[in-house]
Amino acid sequence: MKSVHVRQLVSALVSCCLVALGVVAASPPAGAAAAPILPGPFDDSFYTPPSPLPAGKPGDVLRWRPTVPLLNAANADAWQVMYLSTNAQGRPDAVTGTILVPKGKDPAAAPIVGYAVGTQGPAFKCTASKAMERGTLYDQPAINDSLSSGYAVAVTDYEGYSPATVPTYITGQSMGPAVIDSVRAAQNLPSARLAKSAKVIFQGYSQGGGGAMWAGEKQPSYAPELNLVGVVAGGVPADLTEVAKGLDGYIGFGFLAFAAVGLDAAYPDLKLDSFLNDTGRQQLSDAKKNACVAELLLNYSFKKISDYTTSNPLATPQWQARLAQNKLGANPPRVPVFQYHASTDEIVNTPQAETLHRTYCAAGVREQWKTYISDHATGILAGNADAHQWIVNRFTGAAAPSNC
Repeated sequence: MKSVHVRQLVSALVSCCLVALGVVAASPPAGAAAAPILPGPFDDSFYTPPSPLPAGKPGDVLRWRPTVPLLNAANADAWQVMYLSTNAQGRPDAVTGTILVPKGKDPAAAPIVGYAVGTQGPAFKCTASKAMERGTLYDQPAINDSLSSGYAVAVTDYEGYSPATVPTYITGQSMGPAVIDSVRAAQNLPSARLAKSAKVIFQGYSQGGGGAMWAGEKQPSYAPELNLVGVVAGGVPADLTEVAKGLDGYIGFGFLAFAAVGLDAAYPDLKLDSFLNDTGRQQLSDAKKNACVAELLLNYSFKKISDYTTSNPLATPQWQARLAQNKLGANPPRVPVFQYHASTDEIVNTPQAETLHRTYCAAGVREQWKTYISDHATGILAGNADAHQWIVNRFTGAAAPSNC
């Protein structure tokens, strides 16, 4: 009970200090949705959505609190937020994320990068905002590049990261809105003081490359008011069926298992449990509680679907239909795209990403495609400098390159 009282006291003291300093009294940008006046809660209940969800629009801020990400405390103000979004079935949901605004810059003039993080893992402890606080988010160098250039960054945690829920991992129909609405939430948070008219770019690698590309495909119909000027996406899992073929029985099997769990969380009609054997039930249950990226690689390398199931769910009509709904390419972005990939990618195979590149080119997208001599894990580092320069050029209004 003492710890509960301590958290309550801390929350009350922080709230009073913020009010006294005028932090929460800043005027919101024109047209911004109302956000809660006081911050909190300051424990993990912050991640549990209210039930029922309040009425509102995607991007409305439900709660917020100040935070200090370990590796960028010196150059950015930061807030964690919970905001309204839309799940894979088109229903309202609540998603958490982190908003960062560079210090010493005029927020009203800052462009915004909607950053989609790569795979974190199914356990709640893996949540991207928690990783940022610990200083363990491997996407942080790319995020810091944007902050150093004077750009605000909105980082979604994606749907399902709470103590009692399961992430809808790799489900594009959920990731796209989560990325888009993190930017809307950044614009709606009064303390951030960002402009509704700010130029926006979606960026990400691996799962995040998929999330950024899904945001780009969905933006014209889902968020036409955003001033989107580009999409940067690396290591994109564009076709989940093709990606799965390269994971079953190989080093990245843990990501395939997590993808099955994520799709099942997004679509209860898939009934993953009915396909699992006792080993599958036990190990996937443990993964949901304990596994981050390291565990997905260490504990599941070279496993097979047949090790965990009585029959392969991916081959069924229900699963094939859901996989098809989460295949990129049907609605190409209407803005320039920089898509890159590791040439020897052992996790997200390169040919399916190159197929997406050709699809976009055929549809008239102004796209630059580039490969790097690297594997999947090092591909994010290999492409960071070019990705950041591409972002800088788009925000300054330079013409976008294309090698279609």
